[in-house]
Amino acid sequence: MPKCQNCGSFVTERYVRVFEPEGITSPRACPHCEDMVRRGKTVREKKN
Repeated sequence: MPKCQNCGSFVTERYVRVFEPEGITSPRACPHCEDMVRRGKTVREKKN
């Protein structure tokens, strides 16, 4: 199973296929990453 590059949580292969660009096998951020935000094709830290 793939792991999140940010927090190390396990994610499904389906999650990677849907939310990551083609060719990426481990997500850069996942739903468990409370400090990260997805914006288009990029991932950035949350602004407070």
